[in-house]
Amino acid sequence: MIGDERGGPVTGSDAHQDGIGERIDTSRPHTARIWNYWLGGKDNYPVDEEAGRQIRALHPGIVDYAQADRAFLGRAVRHLTADVGIRQFLDIGTGLPTADNTHEVAQRIAPESRIVYVDNDPLVLRHAQALLTSSPEGSTDYIDADLRNVDEILGIAAKTLDFTRPVALILLGVVIFVGDDEDPYGLVRRLIDALPAGSHLVLSHTVTRPDMPDVDEAVAFWNANGTPKLNQRTPEQVTRFFDGLDLLEPGVLSCSRWRPDAEDAGDTQPAEVAMFGGVGRKK
Repeated sequence: MIGDERGGPVTGSDAHQDGIGERIDTSRPHTARIWNYWLGGKDNYPVDEEAGRQIRALHPGIVDYAQADRAFLGRAVRHLTADVGIRQFLDIGTGLPTADNTHEVAQRIAPESRIVYVDNDPLVLRHAQALLTSSPEGSTDYIDADLRNVDEILGIAAKTLDFTRPVALILLGVVIFVGDDEDPYGLVRRLIDALPAGSHLVLSHTVTRPDMPDVDEAVAFWNANGTPKLNQRTPEQVTRFFDGLDLLEPGVLSCSRWRPDAEDAGDTQPAEVAMFGGVGRKK
């Protein structure tokens, strides 16, 4: 995730460098590790588990929207790979490796797919090798960098990705860590501007909405106790990240309702979660 102050990104070949452990603060809960706990992972500490339980007590649906966000990633990547023909993915704010990471989903369909992961959480860096497995035909890399360092990210990613060909830019649950005073829309626009026509943006974001007050309470708890701080935005503000792009149907909505699998949806709409997302195409 973002928020780390360390400069000088490293690529995957340096992922297990000395000193990573010194960057891991186990005295305070961290969002990447709590997310991992909610998804049933083991890469977290007691402080993260305790905070995760407290947040779940305030907002019982939190695990559902963690899972919905992950499932949204899989459906979006499958669509872009199988139906659109995208073969390059820039996944920023990767988080801790779990099942069906971007490269696994994409390369299952198109083994030649190339994926670059970007994150700067030290625990994610420690586990970067799990993200660097690849089919022989394709390629993966990992960059230790902050979302705000757009030029650095693009410069290093260009060693793996061909920016003259369409790229899927994936920003799941990461722009929430960029405050309004840091120009989050400008950051996303700079990334999109560097990509050619036919590229796609896949973005998800925690929302605030009058009928979901328990989410606001959970975010307030987190911002008082955890790191990095979260920024909620309305569904309309999340939609603004797609300005200038052709939004794919059904638009920006609860991640659980973005093209749900038929076997999961059945005859009824999946329950809404407070994580909204969408996919847009650059003209």
